[in-house]
Amino acid sequence: MSKRIWAQAWRIARRELRGGVRGFRIFLACLALGVAVIAAIGSLRASIEGGLEREGRALLGGDAELTFTYRTAEPAEFEWMNQIATAYSEIIDFRSMAVVDEERSLTQVKAIDNLYPLVGAVQLSPEMPLGIALQPDEGLPGAVMERALADRLGLTTGETFTLGNQDFRLSALLIVEPDAASAGFTLAPRTLVHTEALANSGLLAPGTLFSSKYRLRLPAGSDLDALKAASEAQFADTGLRWRDARNAAPGIRRFVDRLAAFLVLVGLSGLAVGGVGISAAVRAYLATKTATIAMLRTLGADRNTIFLSYFLQIAVISALGITLGLLVGGILPLALGPVIEAALPFPAEIDLAPRALLEAALYGVLTAFLFTLWPLARAEQITAATLLRDRTNTTKQRPAFRYLIITACGVMALVGLASWFTGSMWLTIWMALGLIGALMILWLAAWMMAAFARFIQKYMRGHPSLRWALSQTGNNREAATATVIALGLGLTVLAAIGQIDGNMRRAIQDNLPDQAPSYFFVDIQRDQMPAFLQRVEQDPKVSRVENAPMLRGIITRINGQPARDIAGDHWVIRGDRGVSYAGAQPPNTSVTAGTWWSEDYTGKPQISFAAEEAEEIGLELGDEMTVNILGRDITATVTSFREVDFSTAGMGFILVMNEAALKAAPHSFIATVYAQSEAETQILRDIAQAMPNVTAIRMRDAIDRIAGILEQLASATGYGAAATLLTGFLVLLGTAAAEEPSRRYEAAVLKTLGASRLHILFSFALRTAYLGAAAALVALIAGIAAAWAVNTYVFDAAFTVIWSNVLLILSAGVGVSLLAGLVFAHASLKSRPAQILRTKD
Repeated sequence: MSKRIWAQAWRIARRELRGGVRGFRIFLACLALGVAVIAAIGSLRASIEGGLEREGRALLGGDAELTFTYRTAEPAEFEWMNQIATAYSEIIDFRSMAVVDEERSLTQVKAIDNLYPLVGAVQLSPEMPLGIALQPDEGLPGAVMERALADRLGLTTGETFTLGNQDFRLSALLIVEPDAASAGFTLAPRTLVHTEALANSGLLAPGTLFSSKYRLRLPAGSDLDALKAASEAQFADTGLRWRDARNAAPGIRRFVDRLAAFLVLVGLSGLAVGGVGISAAVRAYLATKTATIAMLRTLGADRNTIFLSYFLQIAVISALGITLGLLVGGILPLALGPVIEAALPFPAEIDLAPRALLEAALYGVLTAFLFTLWPLARAEQITAATLLRDRTNTTKQRPAFRYLIITACGVMALVGLASWFTGSMWLTIWMALGLIGALMILWLAAWMMAAFARFIQKYMRGHPSLRWALSQTGNNREAATATVIALGLGLTVLAAIGQIDGNMRRAIQDNLPDQAPSYFFVDIQRDQMPAFLQRVEQDPKVSRVENAPMLRGIITRINGQPARDIAGDHWVIRGDRGVSYAGAQPPNTSVTAGTWWSEDYTGKPQISFAAEEAEEIGLELGDEMTVNILGRDITATVTSFREVDFSTAGMGFILVMNEAALKAAPHSFIATVYAQSEAETQILRDIAQAMPNVTAIRMRDAIDRIAGILEQLASATGYGAAATLLTGFLVLLGTAAAEEPSRRYEAAVLKTLGASRLHILFSFALRTAYLGAAAALVALIAGIAAAWAVNTYVFDAAFTVIWSNVLLILSAGVGVSLLAGLVFAHASLKSRPAQILRTKD
């Protein structure tokens, strides 16, 4: 386009904008709210990631960390650490039972040396140096523990508790553990002791389940990449794992990234709902400008000038809305910064995040562009002849083909941008497809509801209020479409989250007694197994006992190649995994492919692998797999696949070898005990008294802890869905505001014909309730389908419709629609028929 056309278009746009933004309030609110949600989420994510990077050394407890499973470092590894580090600290981490008289509770024990922590500081109550707190007093070594554990055991400082066969004195309560975030998810509160104090505890016997970590202080300017490569090259087959301060808490980072990505996509759903309101606002605004556009065409303005002049107006309004959204999304986290920082269990310094604000702004620009393009493209079809016809009749023609191409490019740009910013391409694509599908279904539902209303209204003789409501719904399809889409999309997200959350809670509450064991017992020594089995198997209140030898191994190679080259970043090869052995095929094992070895097999090591995980990483029968166990590589052939069900919280191993391959390695046994709830306490006491080294993990407590995390996730996504629903409510208000002149005229005609205010109000209420119920019904179907897919294919769990959630969503749909529709009903009912009818041509 020439400069002359741009100048003319801007002159027209500037004059039109002098009237202010009164007709664009809903436009501004929808755009600002969507941008604000995404900006706030992005700012929080950037602040957390910045805190993890800034405090990386303190979170890790050093510049780098070496980790071993079920063993400590060997001489060659100690020598290498002495060469590269100025100092290192050894930590032994394991679970045990803290005992006070008859009270017992699971605890995560961290055994440390005198150099801990290399970086950061431990805070205790009462205040004292950690070294002083752990010193022996009257022959008892000192210990510190978290307040939650001390309260559970009824302990106060100065009192005594037991770990294994060793008594300890509680010297202080652990308030701040500087490297807690790097430990990831734990099932129990923390206890800190000196490693030397555990010498006579019996807790670190051969085969005990523990990990050793060596925190390194490196010289300034050390090349972390080079050191990592050197460790992997020199100790590739020993099971050593390297981590450094650049990624001190990878579990937290992955969790934050994934949750933020999901919430951003929920925010984009809100923007899509807002886009419906944006499109409706532009359409309503242009409907009032039909005569103006026709006049401009009469005076010689071409289509490009018309399109560009109103495009520039919308661009200015969009810039204002995006700016408002960025201000709210940027300032709100800052204002709530102290509260958010105090609530997070890891460092985060809330600050402005330019990248997050830019991301939100780009989303806003693309959304405004996509949802205003078609109404603007229709406006250019208005001709000068419109002045001689119905001035209020904007064209219904489909936009020119070039606008369809531009729209498609805009959608692809939005999806590509979201994939890039979230780092989750497939999640974004599926979310986009789901959103497009939901919009199409809701549009189709709105069209069907309007058609049904037109069809059924003729049979409503004798029910004037209902007939008026159905008639207006059927004849005003655009308003019906905007209502159903705006409300339906928000309710769909809420319905899906409600069904998923309800099914998770039901699975935990209802299925736990029947499917999950009462206890996991770990660190049972081989010579303790007969006494252990005698105690639990002869208890009439114990329904089932399972036991197996337990080792931990790292899958390092598949068919001679590094495992990551074959399996990618699959969870099976990230870190160590439980490994067991067996002679004859266990009675409850279902082999899906291949054959199990004979009971007395002593040949080359063989592996039976979990079938589902084998398919996911591309494993086939006959493949060779190298597993590092206690620093020793064992290469075995995969000879069978078997079903492993992890959803029952029972015993399940990804990898089982033949007995001769592992029997000689130091190891312990684990067992699961299924018992009636009233017998659980006595079983725990008897086992703890006879075998103090054995650790019991109560599965109900573990699942409750996981349920708490899932509940927090549901709450976070629920807030995002609520923002989407709020946007939908704003769109409903906008639609109702745009329809106010039509409702005033309708009320005037009905009053003239003798209708009472009550009948007219009832008609308005029926109309909004009808559309709200339609939106809620479609949202329920879509939400239940989405929840079923998540439960079935992600959680691999049974799905049941939660009817209380169904009733809540239906009520919300009808209620929100009624509220939005009746907000403007009062003004329509107050208008005088004579005044309204005189203004009509």
